[in-house]
Amino acid sequence: MATLKEIAEAANVSVATVSRVLNDDPTLSVKAQTRQKILEAAERLEYKVQPSKRHSGHRLTFAALFTYKQGIEINDPYYLAMRYGIETQCEKLGISLVACYDFNGEKALPAADGLLVIGRPQPVLHEQLGQQKVPVVFLDGVVEDPQFDCVNVDLYKISQKVIDYFIGRGYSRIGFIGGRDDPAFADQREHAFVEYGRLKNVVQPQDIYIGDFSSQAGYQCAKRMLEDTSDYPPALLVATDSIAIGVLRALHEKGIQVPGQIALISVNDIPTARFIFPALSTVRIPSETLGAQAVNLLMERIRDERTIPLSIFVPSSLQLRDTTLA
Repeated sequence: MATLKEIAEAANVSVATVSRVLNDDPTLSVKAQTRQKILEAAERLEYKVQPSKRHSGHRLTFAALFTYKQGIEINDPYYLAMRYGIETQCEKLGISLVACYDFNGEKALPAADGLLVIGRPQPVLHEQLGQQKVPVVFLDGVVEDPQFDCVNVDLYKISQKVIDYFIGRGYSRIGFIGGRDDPAFADQREHAFVEYGRLKNVVQPQDIYIGDFSSQAGYQCAKRMLEDTSDYPPALLVATDSIAIGVLRALHEKGIQVPGQIALISVNDIPTARFIFPALSTVRIPSETLGAQAVNLLMERIRDERTIPLSIFVPSSLQLRDTTLA
């Protein structure tokens, strides 16, 4: 029987394209002429498609295991957009979706053809996932895993990008206001900020303030920072836009001018970031794309029966607005 490689050579295309055409991948955009060449080569070489549930009318079901409570989506649209990306892509591909919130290994895994794990999983859940054979994709929580696929944005690089921007604007002291899902584990943004900031000699321990990821926590952290109004960092990296909203409120109450006295850059670029006063300078993370790509990666792993885990990083971009000096 012919192989995919032989068909690819006959049609002068890649093996991946052959696989996706023969498996009727709905996400593939290919010219009709190219598709016809592949099908003709497959027929000429007497390629036999292996029977599987993908071709038997079976509708795939994915389970989205959110490691946090659903209420977090109300406080931070970043998570809401990520879920929307998952739901939209599943609908586009004809995949049924089951959503489970606050899922950290205390319950049995739902029956599904594939699992999407959103957020940092507790060790008990990670161990539970390793004991079953259903493919898994980690989203926005695990950077690399020797067994499962991962989709992320490079938060470490984001912190470096912001620090480099502030240094380039002449700032020699930069503060950080962030959050932690688990008090015992520093967020990647915090870890990178401390490590890279110390390397660049612009970070002092007293300029790091940690709460959770809510606007209220940002407000409280900023109030603590301003208790001694004569000594605060003139530039801030804030871990999320939601936290930054609370920070701006505290700065406004104290009469601190932004960006004149404190310049500020946050992360995520939620829809309201440009309408806040002053409009937030922020690092845009395409969270909807993160969700969609996690679905695509899981679909591809099932379709191609791939066994080697992949890690995908979705790029970010700095959006400069009114909380930084022009």
